[in-house]
Amino acid sequence: MDLTDIQDFACVQWRYPRSSLIPARSKVLTLSKAPVISIVDDDESVREATEFLVRSLGYAAATYSSAEEYLQSGRLYDCSCLITDLRMPGMSGADLQDALIADGNRTPVIFISASLDEQVRARVLDAGAYGFLHKPFDEQSLIECLNKALNGEPAEQ
Repeated sequence: MDLTDIQDFACVQWRYPRSSLIPARSKVLTLSKAPVISIVDDDESVREATEFLVRSLGYAAATYSSAEEYLQSGRLYDCSCLITDLRMPGMSGADLQDALIADGNRTPVIFISASLDEQVRARVLDAGAYGFLHKPFDEQSLIECLNKALNGEPAEQ
């Protein structure tokens, strides 16, 4: 293809509307948006490791170092699932869940925590959390919780 061919092609493109160049029965491919998984944890290493796992599964990931940062992000309704630490400086993960519910936000939530507080575990699960994983947790447990949450399957009780 030389310059003349390119100029001829450009002229054809100019003279004919783009829609007339697409056959009526052709299928237009669209890119589907990957679900966005938000990760809220004050521990940078946990945040990064979780982000790496989430991205390796083909999801988009957004990370936040605190519940307050997540709430102020302006991206609450872009989130398909929230993975949050339970105990963080400032607002806890349980308080974050309460704030989201009070605002009418029903984003599925998965908790990760080093705490073995069964009372808090029961509280967040009763409020609709999809999982409560104890740190350190295995990847497969998180993957199973994510699959349930994103597929709308019943939450763990």
